Amino acid sequence: MKALFIGGTGTISTAIVRRLAEELGWEVWLLNRGNRAVPEGVHQIIADISDETDAAQKLEGMEFDVVNEFIGFVPEQVERDYRLFRGKTKQYIFISSASAYHKPAASYIITEGTTLANPHWEYSRNKIACEEFLMKKYREEGFPVTIVRPSHTYDERNVPLGVHGKKGFYQVIRRMLDGKPVIIQGDGSSLWTATFNTDFAIGYTGLMGNRHAIGEAFQITGDETLTWDQIYQTIADALGVKLNAYHVSSDFLSAAGDKYGFDFEGSLTGDKSVSVVFDNRKLKRVVPDMKTTVRFDQGVRIALDYVLSHPECQVEDPEFDAWCDRVITALEEAKTKI
Repeated sequence: MKALFIGGTGTISTAIVRRLAEELGWEVWLLNRGNRAVPEGVHQIIADISDETDAAQKLEGMEFDVVNEFIGFVPEQVERDYRLFRGKTKQYIFISSASAYHKPAASYIITEGTTLANPHWEYSRNKIACEEFLMKKYREEGFPVTIVRPSHTYDERNVPLGVHGKKGFYQVIRRMLDGKPVIIQGDGSSLWTATFNTDFAIGYTGLMGNRHAIGEAFQITGDETLTWDQIYQTIADALGVKLNAYHVSSDFLSAAGDKYGFDFEGSLTGDKSVSVVFDNRKLKRVVPDMKTTVRFDQGVRIALDYVLSHPECQVEDPEFDAWCDRVITALEEAKTKI
């Protein structure tokens, strides 16, 4: 079996590429700009997919069992893919997002039939528009699309968090290590699921070349659901420090973060502040091998061991750190004035 990945070197796709090449024996090709190393035995086409003419020339005469789109975010990009791969692949898998589900949904139990609508996040609305274009082409022309909706997926280089700055998660880890309070959205009791990328890869590769996946949408997450307080406490336990949790409403965080460019309305109100429990029965009927093999406490220790031993992952964010201090100080002062 022969697969092409558009991108292929990100948090999710790296685990999938490795599983296909090292465990499942696929012939794997990546189309990207060549900025990152690829695993041994994986073929690479160096091109910028946004240059459609150049990409078409480099793909001339090539056909694939599966084309995997990991860097499609707006309808124009999947429309380009449709032109490039129509008649040249047996399956086109588009990575959408579980944030596309309605916020707040009528039920915290999320299935693939949950309404798609997110007034809080343009990113999610664009993913919905991509899905709509692709499904229209499937219904009208038989374009062999499969939609995949990941939720919060992480790897050894990332620690899942709710509130962090533009430079990523590490400053929150630094605050924990320094004994400083860390901000958790809401009261910390909303439910969330974080999935290690190797577990995600089990579900995803099971959909590849699977005729039951054509024309369908699937969410892929682990089975473990935790509150945000439990997530942060698990991280603190792995670090061997006391958790100093400071709860702040998502509405306040959104308003307080706007002028600093922190998009908390999208990432919190439009995603992480809402309780969700994913019902993955549809996926498991099609991919019986799908299961959680890396518990959250295990995944966090893997990630922290890697991050704390690799200085390049320790990206500090003094702007976000100072912002956290100001938010906490302002709220503490407000308590004394009531």
